Amino acid sequence: MNINTLFIIAGVVLIVWIIAMYNGLVARRNQTKEAWGTVDTQLKRRYDLIPNLVETVKGYAKHEKSTLTELTAARTAAMKSSGVSGKQKSENALSESLKHIFAVAENYPTLKADSNFLELQRELADTESKIQAARQFYNQCVMDLNDKVAMFPSNIMAGLFGFKAEKFFELEPEKRKNIKVKF
Repeated sequence: MNINTLFIIAGVVLIVWIIAMYNGLVARRNQTKEAWGTVDTQLKRRYDLIPNLVETVKGYAKHEKSTLTELTAARTAAMKSSGVSGKQKSENALSESLKHIFAVAENYPTLKADSNFLELQRELADTESKIQAARQFYNQCVMDLNDKVAMFPSNIMAGLFGFKAEKFFELEPEKRKNIKVKF
């Protein structure tokens, strides 16, 4: 085997390695985007439940207009927000508003017994669980991508081809507890 053959083999191995590294980065980026889509779908499901919740509570808690207005405003802001940072901030505010609405419901025994309210409560609890699972999957995908973007030698390829680290979707520390929707 002569030196030219060795250079050709080394060149082919290098090209295959670059292609594999690039494809791995693309796969992780696409998986992260797909995971974000799952989070977004679950957040939209929650947004769709909130108007029904507001209408149900409105019939029983006529004196709680400010709480209902706050929840509606938080929902609107969350729906309009984009990107991980924007969604993170608006979802924290929405979660806080949902806590307030369920605290208000504690003062209205007939509301707590209403079948529509109980069904919405169950749906929101289910949705919160799905959001938590989707957020966990998204954050795992982000960690995998960020590891590839930061670790040698894939960081070289990431820099050459413009791959960037993504942000995690996290709750503020004081808001890490689940929203209580069980009475």
